[in-house]
Amino acid sequence: MNSIAGNLLALNKQIGAAASAAGRNATEITLIAASKTQSAETVNEAFQAGVRHFGENYLDEALAKLALVDTPGATWHFIGRVQSNKTRLLATHFDWVHTVDRLKIARRLSSHREGDPLNVLIQVNIDDDPAKAGAQLGDTQVLVDEITRLPNLRLRGLMTILSQSTDPATSYQSMAQLAARLKEQLAADDAMFWDTLSMGMSGDMPSAIAAGATHVRIGTALFGPRDV
Repeated sequence: MNSIAGNLLALNKQIGAAASAAGRNATEITLIAASKTQSAETVNEAFQAGVRHFGENYLDEALAKLALVDTPGATWHFIGRVQSNKTRLLATHFDWVHTVDRLKIARRLSSHREGDPLNVLIQVNIDDDPAKAGAQLGDTQVLVDEITRLPNLRLRGLMTILSQSTDPATSYQSMAQLAARLKEQLAADDAMFWDTLSMGMSGDMPSAIAAGATHVRIGTALFGPRDV
Protein backbone atom coordinates (compact mmCIF):
# COMPACT_ATOMS: atom_id res chain seq x y z
CA MET A 1 0.00 0.00 0.00
CA ASN A 2 1.96 3.00 -1.33
CA SER A 3 0.02 5.88 0.18
CA ILE A 4 0.42 8.19 3.15
CA ALA A 5 -2.39 6.39 4.95
CA GLY A 6 -0.76 3.05 4.28
CA ASN A 7 2.67 4.32 5.29
CA LEU A 8 1.24 5.75 8.49
CA LEU A 9 -0.36 2.43 9.33
CA ALA A 10 2.97 0.66 8.80
CA LEU A 11 4.81 3.27 10.87
CA ASN A 12 2.39 2.95 13.75
CA LYS A 13 2.96 -0.80 13.72
CA GLN A 14 6.73 -0.26 13.74
CA ILE A 15 6.45 2.19 16.62
CA GLY A 16 4.31 -0.28 18.52
CA ALA A 17 6.78 -3.10 17.94
CA ALA A 18 9.78 -0.98 18.92
CA ALA A 19 8.01 0.27 22.04
CA SER A 20 7.00 -3.24 23.04
CA ALA A 21 10.57 -4.50 22.57
CA ALA A 22 11.77 -1.70 24.85
CA GLY A 23 9.12 -2.37 27.49
CA ARG A 24 7.36 0.88 26.68
CA ASN A 25 3.84 1.90 25.71
CA ALA A 26 3.44 3.17 22.14
CA THR A 27 1.20 5.96 23.41
CA GLU A 28 4.32 7.56 24.94
CA ILE A 29 5.69 8.23 21.44
CA THR A 30 4.55 11.05 19.16
CA LEU A 31 5.15 10.82 15.44
CA ILE A 32 6.06 14.19 13.92
CA ALA A 33 5.61 14.28 10.16
CA ALA A 34 8.75 15.99 8.85
CA SER A 35 6.97 17.85 6.08
CA LYS A 36 9.70 20.05 4.60
CA THR A 37 9.36 20.32 0.79
CA GLN A 38 5.92 18.69 0.97
CA SER A 39 3.00 20.59 -0.53
CA ALA A 40 0.01 21.86 1.41
CA GLU A 41 -2.06 19.21 -0.37
CA THR A 42 0.24 16.47 0.87
CA VAL A 43 0.10 17.83 4.42
CA ASN A 44 -3.70 17.88 4.19
CA GLU A 45 -3.63 14.26 3.04
CA ALA A 46 -1.46 13.30 6.01
CA PHE A 47 -3.80 15.14 8.36
CA GLN A 48 -6.80 13.30 6.92
CA ALA A 49 -4.91 10.03 7.43
CA GLY A 50 -4.53 10.83 11.13
CA VAL A 51 -1.27 12.76 11.51
CA ARG A 52 -1.60 15.55 14.07
CA HIS A 53 1.99 16.74 14.50
CA PHE A 54 3.99 18.36 11.70
CA GLY A 55 7.62 19.47 11.69
CA GLU A 56 9.00 22.15 9.39
CA ASN A 57 12.65 23.06 8.76
CA TYR A 58 12.43 26.26 6.73
CA LEU A 59 10.44 29.18 8.05
CA ASP A 60 9.52 30.88 4.77
CA GLU A 61 8.30 27.60 3.30
CA ALA A 62 6.41 26.78 6.48
CA LEU A 63 4.59 30.13 6.63
CA ALA A 64 3.46 29.81 3.02
CA LYS A 65 2.23 26.30 3.76
CA LEU A 66 0.43 27.29 6.96
CA ALA A 67 -1.59 29.80 4.98
CA LEU A 68 -2.89 27.02 2.71
CA VAL A 69 -3.33 23.90 4.86
CA ASP A 70 -6.61 22.80 6.40
CA THR A 71 -5.39 21.12 9.57
CA PRO A 72 -7.53 22.30 12.51
CA GLY A 73 -6.05 21.30 15.84
CA ALA A 74 -2.69 20.23 14.41
CA THR A 75 0.47 20.93 16.39
CA TRP A 76 3.31 22.60 14.52
CA HIS A 77 6.93 21.99 15.44
CA PHE A 78 9.91 23.92 14.10
CA ILE A 79 12.76 21.45 13.67
CA GLY A 80 15.21 23.47 11.57
CA ARG A 81 18.02 25.79 12.46
CA VAL A 82 16.82 29.02 14.06
CA GLN A 83 17.95 32.35 12.63
CA SER A 84 17.88 35.09 15.24
CA ASN A 85 16.16 37.55 12.90
CA LYS A 86 13.20 35.19 12.49
CA THR A 87 12.41 34.44 16.11
CA ARG A 88 9.35 36.72 16.12
CA LEU A 89 7.69 34.69 13.37
CA LEU A 90 8.64 31.42 15.02
CA ALA A 91 7.25 32.52 18.37
CA THR A 92 4.03 33.63 16.68
CA HIS A 93 3.27 30.69 14.39
CA PHE A 94 4.64 27.56 16.05
CA ASP A 95 3.68 25.50 19.08
CA TRP A 96 7.14 23.99 19.58
CA VAL A 97 10.70 24.94 18.68
CA HIS A 98 13.04 21.93 18.92
CA THR A 99 16.28 23.64 17.97
CA VAL A 100 17.21 26.14 20.66
CA ASP A 101 20.99 25.88 20.98
CA ARG A 102 22.02 29.21 22.48
CA LEU A 103 20.68 31.62 25.05
CA LYS A 104 20.33 34.50 22.59
CA ILE A 105 17.73 32.53 20.63
CA ALA A 106 15.83 31.54 23.77
CA ARG A 107 15.67 35.11 25.01
CA ARG A 108 14.40 36.39 21.67
CA LEU A 109 11.74 33.68 21.44
CA SER A 110 10.54 34.51 24.94
CA SER A 111 10.43 38.24 24.23
CA HIS A 112 8.28 37.69 21.13
CA ARG A 113 5.89 35.07 22.52
CA GLU A 114 2.40 36.10 23.55
CA GLY A 115 -0.27 33.95 25.16
CA ASP A 116 0.55 30.38 26.18
CA PRO A 117 4.24 29.58 26.74
CA LEU A 118 6.16 28.32 23.74
CA ASN A 119 7.35 24.74 24.17
CA VAL A 120 11.09 24.54 23.50
CA LEU A 121 13.80 21.93 23.44
CA ILE A 122 17.55 22.36 23.69
CA GLN A 123 19.27 20.92 20.64
CA VAL A 124 22.39 19.03 21.71
CA ASN A 125 25.31 18.15 19.44
CA ILE A 126 25.66 14.79 21.13
CA ASP A 127 28.30 13.52 18.67
CA ASP A 128 30.40 16.70 18.78
CA ASP A 129 30.09 16.89 15.01
CA PRO A 130 31.28 20.23 13.59
CA ALA A 131 28.83 19.81 10.71
CA LYS A 132 25.83 19.66 13.06
CA ALA A 133 24.12 22.41 14.99
CA GLY A 134 23.43 22.12 18.69
CA ALA A 135 24.80 23.03 22.07
CA GLN A 136 27.91 21.32 23.35
CA LEU A 137 27.38 18.93 26.25
CA GLY A 138 29.30 21.18 28.62
CA ASP A 139 26.97 24.08 27.90
CA THR A 140 23.67 22.32 28.50
CA GLN A 141 23.40 22.86 32.25
CA VAL A 142 23.81 26.63 31.94
CA LEU A 143 21.26 26.71 29.11
CA VAL A 144 18.76 24.79 31.23
CA ASP A 145 19.29 27.10 34.19
CA GLU A 146 18.82 30.22 32.08
CA ILE A 147 15.95 29.07 29.87
CA THR A 148 13.83 27.94 32.82
CA ARG A 149 13.94 31.55 34.04
CA LEU A 150 12.45 32.97 30.84
CA PRO A 151 8.80 33.89 31.33
CA ASN A 152 7.27 32.88 28.01
CA LEU A 153 9.03 29.59 27.34
CA ARG A 154 8.35 26.12 28.66
CA LEU A 155 11.47 23.97 28.54
CA ARG A 156 10.37 20.43 27.74
CA GLY A 157 13.63 18.53 27.21
CA LEU A 158 16.25 17.80 24.56
CA MET A 159 16.59 17.21 20.83
CA THR A 160 19.41 15.92 18.66
CA ILE A 161 20.33 15.17 15.06
CA LEU A 162 23.03 12.52 14.82
CA SER A 163 26.21 12.50 12.82
CA GLN A 164 26.00 10.21 9.81
CA SER A 165 28.97 8.22 11.09
CA THR A 166 27.70 7.60 14.60
CA ASP A 167 26.21 4.46 16.16
CA PRO A 168 22.60 5.50 16.79
CA ALA A 169 22.10 3.20 19.77
CA THR A 170 25.14 4.63 21.57
CA SER A 171 24.38 8.27 20.84
CA TYR A 172 20.71 7.98 21.74
CA GLN A 173 21.55 6.29 25.02
CA SER A 174 23.94 9.17 25.75
CA MET A 175 21.11 11.61 25.08
CA ALA A 176 18.79 9.77 27.45
CA GLN A 177 21.43 9.77 30.18
CA LEU A 178 22.06 13.48 29.71
CA ALA A 179 18.34 14.24 29.89
CA ALA A 180 18.03 12.27 33.13
CA ARG A 181 20.99 14.08 34.72
CA LEU A 182 19.65 17.49 33.75
CA LYS A 183 16.19 16.70 35.07
CA GLU A 184 17.65 15.81 38.47
CA GLN A 185 18.91 19.40 38.79
CA LEU A 186 15.56 21.01 38.02
CA ALA A 187 13.24 22.53 40.56
CA ALA A 188 10.03 20.56 41.02
CA ASP A 189 7.91 23.03 39.06
CA ASP A 190 10.24 22.81 36.06
CA ALA A 191 10.84 19.06 36.32
CA MET A 192 7.15 18.31 35.87
CA PHE A 193 7.35 19.68 32.30
CA TRP A 194 10.67 17.99 31.43
CA ASP A 195 9.20 15.08 29.49
CA THR A 196 10.54 15.17 25.94
CA LEU A 197 13.35 13.54 23.98
CA SER A 198 13.06 14.44 20.30
CA MET A 199 15.29 12.02 18.46
CA GLY A 200 15.03 9.43 15.74
CA MET A 201 14.19 9.56 12.06
CA SER A 202 13.09 7.11 9.38
CA GLY A 203 16.38 5.20 9.33
CA ASP A 204 17.02 4.79 13.07
CA MET A 205 13.64 5.07 14.77
CA PRO A 206 13.83 1.73 16.65
CA SER A 207 17.15 2.69 18.29
CA ALA A 208 15.71 6.04 19.35
CA ILE A 209 12.61 4.45 20.85
CA ALA A 210 14.71 1.87 22.68
CA ALA A 211 16.67 4.72 24.27
CA GLY A 212 13.56 6.61 25.34
CA ALA A 213 12.55 8.92 22.47
CA THR A 214 9.17 10.53 23.01
CA HIS A 215 9.03 12.30 19.63
CA VAL A 216 10.31 10.82 16.37
CA ARG A 217 10.64 12.97 13.27
CA ILE A 218 9.63 10.96 10.22
CA GLY A 219 9.77 12.16 6.63
CA THR A 220 10.75 9.59 4.03
CA ALA A 221 9.00 6.63 5.63
CA LEU A 222 5.74 8.59 5.70
CA PHE A 223 5.83 10.66 2.52
CA GLY A 224 8.20 8.63 0.38
CA PRO A 225 11.52 9.83 -1.09
CA ARG A 226 11.76 13.57 -1.65
CA ASP A 227 12.20 14.97 -5.11
CA VAL A 228 14.63 17.60 -3.83
